[in-house]
Amino acid sequence: MKLSARNIIPGKIVSITKGATTSHIKIEIAPGQMVTSSITNESVEDLALAIGDEVSAIIKSSDVIIGK
Repeated sequence: MKLSARNIIPGKIVSITKGATTSHIKIEIAPGQMVTSSITNESVEDLALAIGDEVSAIIKSSDVIIGK
């Protein structure tokens, strides 16, 4: 798979929380370090995502907002 995104972070799915239309996928990218993605329930099914799966968090954004 070729992508234009340059921020590709490998990790493992540690939880999947399904809502009415959207799921929150928590990915451990390093011990104790998590990234959470919100995707459609349809995408979870299409990708056959499951806890323990090795995946990549692919971040494509023109803005990164930092708060303190």
